[in-house]
Amino acid sequence: MARTARMLRTPLLHARRTLGRPGVSAAALGLALGVGVHAAVGQQLTQPVYRVANQPAASPPNAAQQSSAAQQRGASQPRSLPQPRSAVQPAVATAPVQVRPVAQQAIALDPSPAFDAQVVPTAANQPIGPFDLEQRPGEHPLMPCLRLAKQAVADIRANIRDYSATLTKVERLNGQLGDPQQMEVRIRHQPFSVYTKFISPKPGQEALYVANQNNGKLVAIASGWKRSFGKVNLDPDGTMAMAGQRYPITKAGILNLTEELVQIAEGDVKYAECTVSHAAAKIAGRPATMIEAVHPVERRNFRFHKAQIFIDNELRMPVAYRAYSWPAQQGGEPVLEEQYVYTNVKINNGFTDADFSPENPAIFK
Repeated sequence: MARTARMLRTPLLHARRTLGRPGVSAAALGLALGVGVHAAVGQQLTQPVYRVANQPAASPPNAAQQSSAAQQRGASQPRSLPQPRSAVQPAVATAPVQVRPVAQQAIALDPSPAFDAQVVPTAANQPIGPFDLEQRPGEHPLMPCLRLAKQAVADIRANIRDYSATLTKVERLNGQLGDPQQMEVRIRHQPFSVYTKFISPKPGQEALYVANQNNGKLVAIASGWKRSFGKVNLDPDGTMAMAGQRYPITKAGILNLTEELVQIAEGDVKYAECTVSHAAAKIAGRPATMIEAVHPVERRNFRFHKAQIFIDNELRMPVAYRAYSWPAQQGGEPVLEEQYVYTNVKINNGFTDADFSPENPAIFK
């Protein structure tokens, strides 16, 4: 279940890549994400040959079976990773990323101590969240997650008009894992409106986008000495707006991330070779439920090797998401592709058009 989610995009379940993403975005979300149009060569789901974590694994195939399977899937032929949906196309990583080790098996959502997402495991004997994640007989292990994600989309649309949050994200671009980015985000769903203000690494840099306004352009103002140039209008998918971003601002937010996770899961449940586990966790001190989906074998029809989605138990929506591609070398570590963490989430603030106006004196100072 790799956009995005591009939020928690604004960073669940990439991301895109969400949860959230772009120059704003996670909660995602940003996850989000496009799938290659190659013909699928993975095993079609015709019977429950997959397994869920905590169930005994199937007996390993013998040498003849392995050889036959390798010939069927073209194991000797390398492939490139599916490309994300954004205008900026991250290249395949050439080496595994070394993530900062965390004491006592804490779940580290960020390789930088300066942006520690404060995600820690809950005691094993405590109940795992308020969600129904039980796999029904004969169904794909991702189905409970898919039902939960669809319900989250419905709940967000029905109950959350707007929200503010702090988004911390890390994204791989052109094969290189970028530095953590942290920003204040303000999002309204109708009409879709996004305001972002960087905390780091470019403190004060701002961007504003409102759907169907300003000829589809975003309004931005730089930080530092470049701020003297004033506000500029940019194409959200253009080179300048996408600099250092994996997804455009139009894909920002937890709702976009969650919708993309639904799309990815709907594709993945057509195939086997998937294990799913879940555990209790905390995001910045708030109780959450982590869902982890793993595709152990690299296939063209799979977007990711491993994805982790963190759902806030009270808000009942994704607030963190990270996705990994397969190890660059056999036996190596998974390669982090994108990560989005939403903290300080405040819903239904009553934002108005003035809160997303480039003429508002409280922004673009």
